[in-house]
Amino acid sequence: MAAQEPTSTPPAPPVSLAALLNRRDLGLRLLAGPADAAIHWVHTSEMADPYPYLLGGELLMTAGVQLDHPAHYVERVVEAGAAALGFGVAPVYDTVPEALVAACERHGLPLLEVPPQTPFTAVARAVWRLMAEARHRELRRVTEAQQSLAAAAARPAPVPAVLGALASRLGGRAVLYAADGTPYAAAGRELPGLVSRALKDLAGVVGPRPGGPATASGEGDGLRLAAYALGGGDGLTLGVATESREPGDHTIAGVAVVLLSLLTAPHRGADVSGRDTALVRLLLGAEVEEAARALGPGPWTVVHARGGDGTPFAAPSLGAALGTALVDAGGSGGGGNGGGGGGGRADVEAGSRGPDGTPVSVRLLLPASSPVTAQPGWTLGVSAPVEAGDLAAGDAQAARALRRAEASRTDLVRHRPAGFGGLMDGAEATAYARTLLAPLHEPLTETLRTWLSLHGSWDRTAVALDIHRNTVRQRIARCATLLGADLDDPDVRMELWFALGRL
Repeated sequence: MAAQEPTSTPPAPPVSLAALLNRRDLGLRLLAGPADAAIHWVHTSEMADPYPYLLGGELLMTAGVQLDHPAHYVERVVEAGAAALGFGVAPVYDTVPEALVAACERHGLPLLEVPPQTPFTAVARAVWRLMAEARHRELRRVTEAQQSLAAAAARPAPVPAVLGALASRLGGRAVLYAADGTPYAAAGRELPGLVSRALKDLAGVVGPRPGGPATASGEGDGLRLAAYALGGGDGLTLGVATESREPGDHTIAGVAVVLLSLLTAPHRGADVSGRDTALVRLLLGAEVEEAARALGPGPWTVVHARGGDGTPFAAPSLGAALGTALVDAGGSGGGGNGGGGGGGRADVEAGSRGPDGTPVSVRLLLPASSPVTAQPGWTLGVSAPVEAGDLAAGDAQAARALRRAEASRTDLVRHRPAGFGGLMDGAEATAYARTLLAPLHEPLTETLRTWLSLHGSWDRTAVALDIHRNTVRQRIARCATLLGADLDDPDVRMELWFALGRL
């Protein structure tokens, strides 16, 4: 089985194994495999078969307590997608077993010797520090690029200036294509003919058409290619070719996409400007009734989103991909003045994660005619089309849809009619749900919600929550005990699922 890519990654760039080896205080020594592996996290295990407990991308640390079959052990570690293996030579072994070294060399798995004086926790701490340093460098690079692109956008010829700044920051070529594929403007070093055609073809893949992707990537003659659809509605796309793909490149390109979308937008009539004014007032917290007159009757669609890539400008990049530059990054869904409550704001510097790395919610208000499709790295909840006076209801619909999307680990969920649940009094149903589920607490509530959404699958729930399947079984058994309910009964499951949806 081929090594798997990590199923999820932390909100920080990976660490190069070479950087870890350069830490002389750790005394690590590479015994087998390449030194250019990317480490996403550190995991310690003394299991004879660690495969079920690995996500991929780990530096797996072990002292070989149950290392009975080194060749099979390495095969399982490689199948799980681990990035490297760290072996502590004490207290079980005085030296790294030769059979283990040979197996790692055969499979191309980097093997590190960890000396007795180096605790595994010291290695893990070094990895986290290197990640923090890399994260800081990435954010500084993105911030400097933002300033450069913003300054370029203020020049007399802003479009070529922005493309030039983008090409300079990424060290490659930036091309703006018209809807028919003709280069509209370009900057940076010239590309070979085959690569130029490949970039043009890639740009033709993205676009504002319904169901079409907002971004696409590929390779050509050793260069990394990427294409981005602009949000101006006139079919322009941005193509970028670089020698390598560095952390933050996608974010920097996203900033350029937002600026180019604004700079190339067609002339906006008075009615559109009036609507934009109303949208801004809504996002700043104005009452719906106050802004509805300028907003127009609609219909409108409210979108709640959570996720992103953890870098600045992810939220406005999402707005540009969905066709609007107006983003509310002020709250976490639910309630508020329709479309923008919670004191939100239209802010092109909104990030997609808070200081602790947790996702931050974003709201968007779009004409109902604008297609809303799944976006990489985001979880979306979409309301039904609503009139201007019903934006508060649309906001609540989008919030509920987002909760269902997160519970079912789905990229996009649209509001659907309430069905039988809509026949009940909302306040009464919520009060009953709280009483019914009062014995439960986190993480039991979230585990039960995920388990029910996945039709009682232990394995899928374990993957969704990043925990072991035995932990899922223990939590669900605890839920059954606290609730005094038979969770094998479909009627009980239905009632609990309805109650969870009311929280």
